[in-house]
Amino acid sequence: MKKLTVKEVEYIAFKLAQELLSFKEPIPDFATRYPNILESCLATPFQSFGGKSGYPSFIDKAGILFYLLIKNHPFQNGNKRIAMTTLFVFLHKNKKWLKADTQEFYNFTMWIAQSSAKYKEETIKAIQKFLKASIVELIM
Repeated sequence: MKKLTVKEVEYIAFKLAQELLSFKEPIPDFATRYPNILESCLATPFQSFGGKSGYPSFIDKAGILFYLLIKNHPFQNGNKRIAMTTLFVFLHKNKKWLKADTQEFYNFTMWIAQSSAKYKEETIKAIQKFLKASIVELIM
């Protein structure tokens, strides 16, 4: 399974979000991101303890990555947009894609952003369910 790097998020996901998902609020320059939060979001899905992964499956990893990028706010603005494009990059890098209605995906992303932290586990399970139903193999 291929991981994402900070450079990939900067050069691919961040730029795509900036160019393609600009709304009334622009996404600030990448250099203004909060230190170490993005790195933590990218590392968490691949952490293990005692030889056991905290997120063993691809769906588990994609789900926690998406959740953390939305909820941990590594950027001053555009976290949901960057989370969406970063998820696409992670999927593509691993020869997968998301087959979902654009509006449905946007609404789901908004729901995650508005979810209470006390329902973190339930929210992550909902993300995993959504991804399991929506991820397809990428035919190249």
